[in-house]
Amino acid sequence: MRQLMLGNAAVARGMYEAGCAIISSYPGTPSTEITEEAAKYSEIYCEWAPNEKVALEVAHGATLAGRRAGCAMKHVGLNVAADPLFTISYQGVNAGLVICVADDPGMHSSQNEQDSRHYAAAAKVPMLEPADSEEARVFAKRAFELSERFNTPVFLKMCTRVAHAQSVVEPGERTVPAQAPYVKDPTKVMMTVNSRNAHARVERRTLELIEYAETCDLNRVEMGDTKLGIITSSTSYQYAREVFGPGASILKLGLVWPLPEKLILDFAAKVDRLIVLEELDPVIEGHCKKLGLQVSGKDLFPICGEFSQNLVRECVGLDTPRFLTIPDPIPPRPPVMCAGCPHRGIFYILNKLHCMVYGDIGCYTLGALAPLNAMDLNVCMGASCSGLHGFNLAMGRAGESRSVGVIGDSTFIHSGMTGICDIAYNQTNSTVIILDNSITGMTGHQQNPTTGKNLRGEPAGKVDLEALCRALGFERVTVVDPYDLAAVERVVREELAADAPSIIISRRPCVMIKGTVHKPPITADTDRCVGCEMCMQIGCPAISVENGTVRIDPTLCVGCGVCAQMCDMGVLDGGAK
Repeated sequence: MRQLMLGNAAVARGMYEAGCAIISSYPGTPSTEITEEAAKYSEIYCEWAPNEKVALEVAHGATLAGRRAGCAMKHVGLNVAADPLFTISYQGVNAGLVICVADDPGMHSSQNEQDSRHYAAAAKVPMLEPADSEEARVFAKRAFELSERFNTPVFLKMCTRVAHAQSVVEPGERTVPAQAPYVKDPTKVMMTVNSRNAHARVERRTLELIEYAETCDLNRVEMGDTKLGIITSSTSYQYAREVFGPGASILKLGLVWPLPEKLILDFAAKVDRLIVLEELDPVIEGHCKKLGLQVSGKDLFPICGEFSQNLVRECVGLDTPRFLTIPDPIPPRPPVMCAGCPHRGIFYILNKLHCMVYGDIGCYTLGALAPLNAMDLNVCMGASCSGLHGFNLAMGRAGESRSVGVIGDSTFIHSGMTGICDIAYNQTNSTVIILDNSITGMTGHQQNPTTGKNLRGEPAGKVDLEALCRALGFERVTVVDPYDLAAVERVVREELAADAPSIIISRRPCVMIKGTVHKPPITADTDRCVGCEMCMQIGCPAISVENGTVRIDPTLCVGCGVCAQMCDMGVLDGGAK
């Protein structure tokens, strides 16, 4: 039965229909729902792995045992998985292996805007790119077939618009291939002559894939008016259809690496002018120019950001629809941490103590924004620990006494452990704060190895953070409640002054975890309020000032009491704390 389906759900459906048996992933927007939706099928074993490298290795191991498997990650997660990726490309598979990677043009939830097609070319791994939910379902199934046909992992590349948009899907039945027997093969040990021979096989495979790309139905020509020809893929295909109409001549590419040659040359010969419409880097455009074609691309369209119908219209000189405009400037509304977020108290104290804060990737990255202004930079998952170590190596005691790293519990498991190991082993007096909110918050509350539950919420093994940190060489490990500002300040001061590496675990569950019991909202005795606005310094969305007097929104407040600890006038809850 035809139904509307989210792009990521369609990928999961396609993997289910293809007989995928095992999926191991690490959550990362906009890829997260692929694994969450796949977990709804009891026939597929799904798990959250500690990071993307582990996830890919688990999936590859499953394929060696003869079962179809996959993993899903966002574009920066592919950086983490790159190490096994390049060698797996050489080794091949014993059953289909599909790597779902979701790019984020426009950086809606990412720290960079990289183009994953470069990884396909660098690792010499074929990449399919769907343009809607039905293609996402079909391409997921085809990816497994190609993987086994060409003995290679296959990328399925999503982007935010396809992943998080809905379109009509026609679900099919599940077909499970017979489990391929495992056969010992010494040539898969990647060393010396084996690696050299494997490289030669990969190059031959690439030539075979190019030949396949020339005639496969993943790439299609839609001929219309020959005055203009458009080569495109993914959501850019949808924009081309809307902007140029049903009469346009379009070469729609579904296999975006390796790219065909003869197919493109034949299409170009049929049109007067050639345009490449693609988001981010000029990958297709560069390929066309190598073929000797005169083509327009990034001379018309931007290399940065996400496209839209109107952007395409403007770039090619077409009229754009008029919009309702408001003459007065609209104040910006940056994202903020939730009311009662346990990270808020930590960041308030770090700002108060004028600490250099080496940040990390998570919802706590919002601690960089006003009024907390408590994060100096972030780089990638886990960099707060190793980067802080390097900062303190260069700064000496002057740095150690005023700098901290902050990292979430899930991110710490992902890639923070090796960083603190470096601190303990090489002995800088660095202080790392693990923000343990008992969940993977930024990507939508997924479980992780510190929560004691697996992907489906069932009981699972649980990492003891205190014991782990001590085992890695830290003698100073302290747990604090971030709602207790006095305790947080005391502990931070003590650890910054200590002549030893230290870990502070800030432990308080995320206020948005289902089932969390909150205290009654804070009340305000407005007669006592003098308008000092000290309570506003924590940036809680439940607090506002109207006509010089504090107001508490009872629909947002969770009664954490942090604001009350900042009021010396006894306004909040009727008494100073």
